[in-house]
Amino acid sequence: MAARLGLLCVALRCARGTVRRAAGQGLRPQWLAVRSFSDNYGTSINYEELKDLLKNESVLVVDVREPWEVKEYGIIKGSLHIPFGDLVSALQMTPTDFEKKYEKKMPEKSNTLVFSCLAGIRSSKALDVATKLGYNRVHNYAGGFEDWTRHESPEKLS
Repeated sequence: MAARLGLLCVALRCARGTVRRAAGQGLRPQWLAVRSFSDNYGTSINYEELKDLLKNESVLVVDVREPWEVKEYGIIKGSLHIPFGDLVSALQMTPTDFEKKYEKKMPEKSNTLVFSCLAGIRSSKALDVATKLGYNRVHNYAGGFEDWTRHESPEKLS
């Protein structure tokens, strides 16, 4: 019991230091605790922040939901659908193969990517995947497709 308590104290001291460093970087308070226990460097964004990012044509929204979800419910206009299970292989393709398969130019590691799913769980995992593959400007649309449809109509795919 004492050993477990000691480990918990060490973990909390480490997290507290991470929170202080993150606060110095201007991160929002609600993400400090989550980020302190995570090894990703992306941020969670809301609808307004996503709309602001979408003003830049180089931002790519990647929807990681399953194909049946996209077919049945639609997609955020302009986003690219790559199911979560295909994400690792997609982000490691050659640019030519990526463009053939997804009909979009492959994002560069310095491009801004925003991952979206239904409610932010798979997209958070996608952010971790992309970060580990070297993408350094990644975001998670935490509200996901559910939040998007509260603000705007989805695009239906044929």
